[in-house]
Amino acid sequence: MTQREPLSVVLITLNAAAQLEACLQSAVFADEIVVVDSGSTDGTVAVAERYGARVVHQDWLGFGPQKQFAVGLARHEWVLCLDADERVAPALQASIEVALLQPAFGAYRFARCNRFLGRYLRHGEGYPDWNLRLFDRRRARWTNDVVHENVAADCEVATLAGDLLHDSAETVASYLTKQNRYTSLAAGAAFAAGKRASVAKLLFSPLVRFIKFYGVRRGFLDGVPGFIHIIIGCFNSFSKYAKMIELQEKEERS
Repeated sequence: MTQREPLSVVLITLNAAAQLEACLQSAVFADEIVVVDSGSTDGTVAVAERYGARVVHQDWLGFGPQKQFAVGLARHEWVLCLDADERVAPALQASIEVALLQPAFGAYRFARCNRFLGRYLRHGEGYPDWNLRLFDRRRARWTNDVVHENVAADCEVATLAGDLLHDSAETVASYLTKQNRYTSLAAGAAFAAGKRASVAKLLFSPLVRFIKFYGVRRGFLDGVPGFIHIIIGCFNSFSKYAKMIELQEKEERS
């Protein structure tokens, strides 16, 4: 029987005890689990150690750098990067096991299925939320983006069947708070890169986003949760450009 490539599952955590156990249960098929914690006070470390994870403390470096630091600690070249509020569905586990028998590619992506207001979204911008998370760390690495970090590979990327289930268990209030932080980071990064906003982008970007995700990609099939999710996404576009305009005006005044 052919033996697959050994696999390391790597995570970064901060006060994730309530969600971490389900994640680690779905990852027990891996040959090792590495958890990089940035100072949890809620029992996260105890949960990780109960599942045999190797836990390392690292002060916060930023999303991309923190995840790349975790990748660097893995004992194996093949890594699967997860967040504490994600779970590997059985179909995805099976696809990963088969792919690692004789890897034909250096990196693999798969769909992430997001749960919002108690419902897994299957349309709109909630699905398929393609994520590159399984890779040979000699061929790919996390970017240093301040928000919406991703894995960049120097090779062709293949697609695996099965879903990565994202179950953040957030309230609408906490989700809005997080999105407000993300749009501030995105606006600052875009402004620093020399990009500029306009009234046209402020007005039409949300509209184009709504047509694309609610109409073309059939977000209406996800019912009320899908509608709310897309409306918040449209407001995020508006917020990012509004914050960029604010930065532009401050620059002009100074």
